[in-house]
Amino acid sequence: MPVIVDPDSDTVATLLRSVPAGSQGVATMDRARAWLAQHQDEYVAVLGPSVNLTEALLLCESLRSYQPTVSVVLIREELTTDVLTAAMQAGARDVIPSGSAEAVAAAVARAYQLYIALKGTGASAHEGKIVTIWSPKGGVGKTTMTVNLGLALTEGGASRVCLVDLDLAFGDVAITMQLFPTHSIEHAIGSEGAIDAEMVSGLLTRHQDSLMILAAPSHPDVRDRVSPALVSQILRTLKSTFDYVIVDTAPAFDEQTLTALDETDEIVIVATLDVPALKNVKVALETLDMLNIARDRRHLLLNRADDEVGISPDRVEGILGMKPAAQVGTSLEVAASTNAGNPIVARNPYHPSSTAIIAMASTLAGRDLATPTGGGVPSSAEGKESKRRLRKRR
Repeated sequence: MPVIVDPDSDTVATLLRSVPAGSQGVATMDRARAWLAQHQDEYVAVLGPSVNLTEALLLCESLRSYQPTVSVVLIREELTTDVLTAAMQAGARDVIPSGSAEAVAAAVARAYQLYIALKGTGASAHEGKIVTIWSPKGGVGKTTMTVNLGLALTEGGASRVCLVDLDLAFGDVAITMQLFPTHSIEHAIGSEGAIDAEMVSGLLTRHQDSLMILAAPSHPDVRDRVSPALVSQILRTLKSTFDYVIVDTAPAFDEQTLTALDETDEIVIVATLDVPALKNVKVALETLDMLNIARDRRHLLLNRADDEVGISPDRVEGILGMKPAAQVGTSLEVAASTNAGNPIVARNPYHPSSTAIIAMASTLAGRDLATPTGGGVPSSAEGKESKRRLRKRR
């Protein structure tokens, strides 16, 4: 997927509307270089009109030697002879005028065709990872964890991420992120035979630069019309487009949830430290064993995990036969951040809850993720402890 570079956030947002869903937007050339170094399958970098020309030409020269399959599309306010000559000598594939969405889309399409020609048809094959966030009991903070894990992966530089809200009756992913989608999975009903990347892309809603959302229907009576076949096809299509597909599910073993669990690569089971929640999780684990679903790819995330409730996190392993992979403590700041539409990982990446979620995201990604570039700064003992944790991971 393309990476868009420009220090002006409005320009980045405009350019992202002209390229395929899931594209990345960054503000600096340093972040662009880091992104390209981590993503050897990238095929185009679009440098916006505010990018310094000298820096743009240096990137062109570098990619020409070290990543020749990556095209550089240079956007300029003025296309002078000197600019065109310098860009050609540096190795830019296209130089286009500012303000033309059609020109950007066409240049990106040409870059992709060149990439396929250079790498072969196998280059178009992409295999992402589906991570299902699930709990057999409602009210445990499943959606909050889903949103924060998605942001941790994205803001930590993990790659292209899409959140899918499969709580089809009462999904809250969009509203949690203060998004009001015009399309949802409901608009794919009846299209089981025509699901492809372009069709699914039209159903997605963008959050900030790169995180994409497939929203749940706005009315609960739509749930029964979303067939398991449709769920399966959409998830497989998204998996071929995104690096991580994070699926929020209903607290039930309904057909759609079972389909998501069948398609998943990793399961994050969310529980709280109360007897009903742990009882339900124990029964659910036994059911997953009987269905042979992700037997060795389950992760237990304890939310609101505090000793004061009478059941310590240490006892959970004995009760469930499963060691917690992450523990997120009770915090009014987490709830306040969620209510403000600015989840804790973005609002304060140094908060203890954020560092726990980032660690969980690192486990799912298979590598340590960088600290998100959101608001919030470490303060007092809480911040010092968070810094110590981050240094250990690095």
